[in-house]
Amino acid sequence: MRSASEQPEHAYPDHWEADVVLRDGGTARIRPITADDADRLVSFYEQVSDESKYYRFFAPYPRLSAKDVHRFTHHDFVDRVGLAATVGGEFIATVRYDRINALGRPASAPADEAEVAFLVQDAHQGRGVASALLEHIAAVARERDIRRFAAEVLPANTKMIKVFTDAGYTQKRSFEDGSVRLHLDLEPTDRSLAVQRAREQRAEAKSVQRLLAPGSVAVIGAGRAPGGVGRTVLRNLLDSGYTGRVYAVNRALGEGRHTMDGVPAFGSVADIGEDVDLAVVAVPAERVPEAAADCGEHGVRGLVVLSAGYAESGAEGRERQRALVRQARSYGMRIIGPNAFGIINTAESVRLNASLAPQMPAAGRIGLFTQSGAIGIALLAGLHRRGAGLSSFLSAGNRADVSGNDLLQHWYDDPATDVVLLYLESIGNPRKFTRLARRTAAVKPVVVVKGARHSGSAPPGHRVPVTRIPHATVSALLRQAGVIRVDTVTELVDAGLLLADQPLPAGPRVAILGNSESLGLLTYDACLTEGLRPLRPRDLTTGATPADFRGALAAALADDACDAVVVTAIPWVGENGATESGDGQVLAAALRSAVAGATGPAKPVVVVHVEMGALADALSAATRTRPAGPTPRATATPGPEATATGRQATGSPATGSPKSGAPGSPALGSPAPGSPAPGSPAPGSPALGSPAPGSPAPGSPAPGSPAPEPPAPAPQPHGEPRFIPAYPAAERAVRALAEAVRYAQWRRQAAADPGRVPEFDTIDETGAAALIERVLGEQGDDTRGVTLGSEETGALLGRYGIDVLPTLPAPTPDEAVRAAARLGFPVALKTTAPHLRHRPDLGGVRLDLAGEEQLRSAYAELTEALGKPEELQPVVQAMVPRGVDTVVRSAIDPAVGAVLSFGLAGAASELLGDMSHRLVPATDRDAAELVRSIRTAPLLFGWRGSAPVDTPALEELLLRVSRLVDDHPEVVAISLEPVVVAPRGLSVLGATVRLAPPPPRTDLGPRRLPSY
Repeated sequence: MRSASEQPEHAYPDHWEADVVLRDGGTARIRPITADDADRLVSFYEQVSDESKYYRFFAPYPRLSAKDVHRFTHHDFVDRVGLAATVGGEFIATVRYDRINALGRPASAPADEAEVAFLVQDAHQGRGVASALLEHIAAVARERDIRRFAAEVLPANTKMIKVFTDAGYTQKRSFEDGSVRLHLDLEPTDRSLAVQRAREQRAEAKSVQRLLAPGSVAVIGAGRAPGGVGRTVLRNLLDSGYTGRVYAVNRALGEGRHTMDGVPAFGSVADIGEDVDLAVVAVPAERVPEAAADCGEHGVRGLVVLSAGYAESGAEGRERQRALVRQARSYGMRIIGPNAFGIINTAESVRLNASLAPQMPAAGRIGLFTQSGAIGIALLAGLHRRGAGLSSFLSAGNRADVSGNDLLQHWYDDPATDVVLLYLESIGNPRKFTRLARRTAAVKPVVVVKGARHSGSAPPGHRVPVTRIPHATVSALLRQAGVIRVDTVTELVDAGLLLADQPLPAGPRVAILGNSESLGLLTYDACLTEGLRPLRPRDLTTGATPADFRGALAAALADDACDAVVVTAIPWVGENGATESGDGQVLAAALRSAVAGATGPAKPVVVVHVEMGALADALSAATRTRPAGPTPRATATPGPEATATGRQATGSPATGSPKSGAPGSPALGSPAPGSPAPGSPAPGSPALGSPAPGSPAPGSPAPGSPAPEPPAPAPQPHGEPRFIPAYPAAERAVRALAEAVRYAQWRRQAAADPGRVPEFDTIDETGAAALIERVLGEQGDDTRGVTLGSEETGALLGRYGIDVLPTLPAPTPDEAVRAAARLGFPVALKTTAPHLRHRPDLGGVRLDLAGEEQLRSAYAELTEALGKPEELQPVVQAMVPRGVDTVVRSAIDPAVGAVLSFGLAGAASELLGDMSHRLVPATDRDAAELVRSIRTAPLLFGWRGSAPVDTPALEELLLRVSRLVDDHPEVVAISLEPVVVAPRGLSVLGATVRLAPPPPRTDLGPRRLPSY
């Protein structure tokens, strides 16, 4: 492979081109400077102040000479590189490096230092342009084998000094001859990566904020007659009470000022004559480029493109979409869409409904993102019907630019949003999505429903990397990141309602009470199905009054034996047998009163009702009419902030002590005869959030040691009634509650303490790298990869402390005997033919062969039953201590990255898909959870009296495999099968390793927007 300095000179590196989001939310394009940029460079320099020129050249430098222009525009893209940041095709900043030797003179490789210099147009200083350019020029330098930057800066140029010092790279500073001399080591550090991602979050969040809170909006394509998409959006904007300026644009109006629906109307954005922040484009696709140019040339910051006819319509539309994105970004604009439904912001200071939704949602604490307009309509209607309010809403259509990742950046620290709901049909950058979702989920719930899961392709119009791993694995990895994965939009609404206004449960114990024994039992069964730990239902009988409900709920909330309460309600039955609906308002008020009066730790309360629409309406009214403003919510640890505000129902709730249940009915929390004890799961049913039965939880104390003290619960404030979500079916309520329990446990454990990636003294990273480089070098330009032979596999794994048990070929009985003599009896005789490999159920393995006679007899049996030796490829291996056969795998997927997997060996586990998965690099917590999260984990922990195996040794093996794959991305696949885990130690009996040039990483390197 040629080094970077040996690449052909003047080959334009188009992969260095990138669109970036700047600190103020605008965009710029970064690209290499070429000889064609001479006029742009001169024009750019003329707009730079004398002070900035002085800081750049250390002397007055009013204009560039022809020699300067030639030097700054002619590069070899190896030893001399220049990058420019452009907006509207014009330079706003430049950066260049020149490779130097130890004496500071121009040099070529192997010199690994370069001098770097920046110049930013004064009008664009403070936008983070220099920081973005530094990230990109540093990545270019590393690609060209440059390891250090040197920069000389005047002491008064504090802004540029800050660009270098804040970048997070290891650096040295000195003061020489009146200037500051800086040396930066370009190897990325944890701090430089953290700085880069923090800047990315602030910039992308700001870009979304500019779209959601514009000071003015122009609707382009608003028809002169009522009706049509543009006129509809204009009407919705006005009806929502939008607080900014609104303009209508229709090119048929011609020049001059007109009116439409009472707002100023113009023939173009240029005619408006005032700043426009956001443009909603509703014209035919062929006219969108004209509208985009009109917007870009007059300072519009963002576009919401409702027009269809793009990538969803085929190849021609796909190219039209790419051109639109390139055009918008060239002006520094971001795009929602095309084929979008629109955006909504319910903040009282904005009240923006720039969408096709006919009704402005109520203000609330839920942020909603969808990739489908139809699903967006359904979700908006469902949330409104059930009383939930939104903070903001965005439906991105083809999401050619703004995506769910951008919204996660915004909602992460948005004080108006407590819960994030996402409907996704594709994930354009899964690695980044997982990273952002994990960070966001650590502070607020993220609920995702994924469409197009089984179609095998992305929806029309969506550009996504192709994944080779099953959907179930992707779901497992999302759950590892704390994402609440649900299967339907109904479940999305169900979970969002509960999480938006109820505190997170402290555990899986559920109290059930209501006026129907049957409905209580259905709820009990649903809890067991979802892995919750229900207490015996308390039957208040069909004659229960609202006061009875209030007293029973108050008792349940005060009961330390439960963590959540499900209230079930059916219509009352009158004395003559006629069904009565009862007064839903009174019952709702009684329930809210009980919640408001609770004095213990905050607990979530949900209601299951059957044919009691009045009750559901009364409960939902609490959120529809509550005052605007932030709603205090519970964290994973209940505390004073663990309640949400709600409107107190008018009138006084019924009072009185709760009636007892039917004669002989047990008190709340007492077990039914023959049922599990309170707080315990049903026989054979694992408790939610617990490891598989028989396996201890990661980090749990050893048997016999004292359990850690739980944190002391904080009291709940008095007098703050919460919105109580109501569900028409027990299964739906319990499923939402179970998701909240799982998420709360993740917040308490994985988010609070994600674990660490341990260091091992017995790892030879350099030796492994040399072996990998040699093997791949032998492949030449073949990028398909190679599977290592057994000797090389053992050598590579051995450098990471993973010993593979030797295997000797046995093509004949005599060779088998000689191999056994070398290894020592007893031995195992196995077939390694592909169709028999890892299939002991087919009879291709003979164990515990104690001598030559048994070995020859077994050899004869195998060949007689299964085929000729050349077909079977038999081998001999020494026997190891008996244990549990497991399998450890790792593979690099183009979409999600390196994945570490674990399960028990055998056809049954493979058939049932009983494998656990974690992203690489795995922490010690990840390794412990991998071992414990498979359904067959009890076999590792002493099931039915068997000896527990050495799980610490197994976890260490998982961590070593993770380190190998993380350190060397060329290791694209590893399979260790079987790994026999004994009560003491383990043995790796078989191993396969595949090497290949790694797929490109989309989550490393300088920040950039996706390219199309």
